[in-house]
Amino acid sequence: MATLTKCRNGVIPWIALVFLFIMANSAYAETKVFIEEYTYQASEADSKLSSRVIALEQVKRLLLEKLGTYLESETEVKNFQLTKDQIITLTAGIVRAEIIDEKWDGKTYSLKAKMAVDPSDVYKAIDNLRQDRQKTKELEEVRKTANELLKEVERLRKELELAKKDQAKIARYDEAIKELSAKDWLWKGYALGIAGKYQEAMEAFTKSIELDPRISMAYSNRSLVYTNLGIYQQALEDANKAIELDPRNALAYVNRGLAYYKLGNHQQALADANKAIELDPRISMAYLNRGVAYSKLGNYQRAIRDLDRAIELDPKDAKAYGCRGLALENLGDYRQAIRDYDKAIELDSKDALAYLNRGVAYSKLGNYQRAIRDLDRAIELDPKNILAYHDRGTAYDKLGDHRHAIKDYKTAAKLGYKPAQDFLRSKGISW
Repeated sequence: MATLTKCRNGVIPWIALVFLFIMANSAYAETKVFIEEYTYQASEADSKLSSRVIALEQVKRLLLEKLGTYLESETEVKNFQLTKDQIITLTAGIVRAEIIDEKWDGKTYSLKAKMAVDPSDVYKAIDNLRQDRQKTKELEEVRKTANELLKEVERLRKELELAKKDQAKIARYDEAIKELSAKDWLWKGYALGIAGKYQEAMEAFTKSIELDPRISMAYSNRSLVYTNLGIYQQALEDANKAIELDPRNALAYVNRGLAYYKLGNHQQALADANKAIELDPRISMAYLNRGVAYSKLGNYQRAIRDLDRAIELDPKDAKAYGCRGLALENLGDYRQAIRDYDKAIELDSKDALAYLNRGVAYSKLGNYQRAIRDLDRAIELDPKNILAYHDRGTAYDKLGDHRHAIKDYKTAAKLGYKPAQDFLRSKGISW
């Protein structure tokens, strides 16, 4: 759950892993479609709403079972050494069921739904998700709770057949239905966040909270969504609520640290990273966040130690390599920094920031032609990257190409970069 974030000039790459692995669309993707149907026979205790909630839960289980069986037979997933139950738990947080048809006749609720997935995307998502112990634990907890709620719903349903006027049981039945529906919205929020649909994910988490305001995970994940939407104060409030509900929710501290950082409270951001690591010393994002926080505070050696640990825990985290590269660059070790940027780009070829920082490192080594190629790519990926225009202008200037240099400085100035504006103003050049 991921947006490109900056290690330069004050923006820390705080990434909660639930949104880290946005599925890529391939022109040659092979889509597998799984279809299931389920009909629920309503009891006297059921309404149309409760019947739909139960039917939806059941048809999703059938679909996940079918998808899990398929994935379990695939070589890529076999290599992960996961049980079928683990596969189902992880995929439940990745894919969504799409309702094809539904009917209610007052007595039965019939649902037909499908899951359409590109297996290669699911393999990548599972591979990333399984390495995040805290998130996997969270998904397992949600699934376990949903299973228990479904069993309780069935138990209460049977009891109400014998005691139809038991108001306490009726009230608990209705409450269990609401809680089950809240878990469904929570799953939807996960999948929407992974797909980068932050507004829709926010709405899904909000619906989950409305149905059951006691779910720490819903607040924690909505906090991250608010951050991705740039609503930092609300992100902070949600993270606070998540921690209030579950003081051992390590990811809530990770996400609150992000909100504090965005609001300019760097010391509190660092404190939250420390707390997350105390609660679970194997959360790679907490080390990543703490490392970059130390870097922001000028403690580059300490930053590198934390980023080393983040990479040890998650060797495929492109941002960790990119941020370690920047810390090395700040220590003057440009060649090692370039090696880290190389790795970051190898892992994520669309990381504009890695190209920008590598271009700067090449400039500092005097290789301005190579710097310009990287900065060209950074601008191609992010046409509003003011630093890339300014730094490319500097590289052109060093090569004596003043026409292109001024052009880039003007673009940076128009985009609001004050150093470029001041430079042009000193030369009597308007933009």
